[in-house]
Amino acid sequence: MPKPSSVLSQPLVSYPVRRGLEALCLLSVMIVVLWSQSVSARELPDFTELVEDNSSAVVNISTSTTPKAQGSRFRGMPFDERQLEQLPEFFQDFFRGQQSPFGGAPNRQPRQSMGSGFIVSHDGYVLTNNHVVEGADEITVRLSDRRELPAKLVGTDPRSDVAVLKIEDGDDLPVVKIGRSQDLKVGEWVFAIGSPFGFDHTVTAGIVSAVGRSLPSENYVPFIQTDVAINPGNSGGPLFNLDGEVVGINSQIYTRSGGFMGVSFAIPVDDAMNVFRQIRDSGTVARGWLGVLIQEVSKDLADSFGLRRPRGALIAEVMQGSPAQEAGLQSGDIVLEYDGEEIQLSSDLPPMVGRTAVGESARLTVLRNGDEIDVDVTIGKLPEQGGNAQPDNQPESGSSSAAPLGMTVEPLPAEMADAIGVKGGVVVTQVGPGPAYRAGIRPRDVITEINRKPVSSVSDFKEVVESLPDGRAVSVRVIREGRASYLVMKP
Repeated sequence: MPKPSSVLSQPLVSYPVRRGLEALCLLSVMIVVLWSQSVSARELPDFTELVEDNSSAVVNISTSTTPKAQGSRFRGMPFDERQLEQLPEFFQDFFRGQQSPFGGAPNRQPRQSMGSGFIVSHDGYVLTNNHVVEGADEITVRLSDRRELPAKLVGTDPRSDVAVLKIEDGDDLPVVKIGRSQDLKVGEWVFAIGSPFGFDHTVTAGIVSAVGRSLPSENYVPFIQTDVAINPGNSGGPLFNLDGEVVGINSQIYTRSGGFMGVSFAIPVDDAMNVFRQIRDSGTVARGWLGVLIQEVSKDLADSFGLRRPRGALIAEVMQGSPAQEAGLQSGDIVLEYDGEEIQLSSDLPPMVGRTAVGESARLTVLRNGDEIDVDVTIGKLPEQGGNAQPDNQPESGSSSAAPLGMTVEPLPAEMADAIGVKGGVVVTQVGPGPAYRAGIRPRDVITEINRKPVSSVSDFKEVVESLPDGRAVSVRVIREGRASYLVMKP
């Protein structure tokens, strides 16, 4: 008997029809892919009109500096040039070269340097970097229409690396539009116009990689980090957003190669314009000053101070005579808010203070002994060379003692206290295996506080150590090489 055939085993359509359906499906997929690529291409920014609208206000800045004559310990060479030519070549090289005790032949050739800038007023004010024009004897500004105009230096602010120039006889010049750097978002498209390696009006683009970056060289500037290609010659040039507004001044790069293959940083235009207005109006720049040394709040420090998560700026030291001391701020306070703005990282605080006008009052929310309190501070003026950091500590007393934390302490010698500017505390003389070593405490560290309790003598040290809670991390305030910081000691 013939075996019944399965319906599923029979083709539903003929072979030619099936191939036609497959081709139709493939065509549909290709159309979808091409359409999506077209949409993606249309979503990418087009910089052509933005560049055309803004290039005329971006300038190339060239400087000339005549080297200063180097002094010599002799009044002059023992031979004139004609006599020198009669000597053997070896002696000629000796008396003319840099190794000559007579100073060698002076090199009076002017040094040339180049950078970028942008015009911010129709009468010719130009913003650029301080390092572009530092020490320059002559400054020339070249415009996009190839005009070369002399400029004078109005003033500089090395702290922010901003310089203000004035084009002589400037009249009805093109200007840039100034934006708001505080509105920048990470991931936002930006572009730069500058003169890398002397190639005028070169355009590069990228995105904002981060905002509010604090660099080791200056913590009063919350730098904008970008991946825009920046090279020597871009310094001082503008960073634009997609509205054609300047949001930063390209300032520096971190790179291993010396080229753009690195991380670019720009000065926020909000800070730059504040500097510009002060230099234009008064010739100097005044920044707000609180008078504290701060450090980051780590997870361990947050636990030891009773914070649910790491945040804020931990005050490690309060300078004597500072606005912070007059307001009653203390070492160990954690600043959580400044005038209503939350402090997430310790680097958030200095720019906020720096932007506050001298003499104005600011309200700080700080964590002290587990409680949040408000402290009003009248902001002072940041000293040019900084102040002597001298914490407000207790007097010293006591004798040497060995502690169960794996370290030995002794009274702080008077000469050492004077050298580092403290009044009280104990000095660590030996550190062995144990909690102190694991916390990072080392010999010659000065301890002034443990578990938020002051330590002004060896007897204080013993008393505090004996009362430490079991099994819980505690904070230890140490002064090392004149600088205070908090460490976390775990049992």
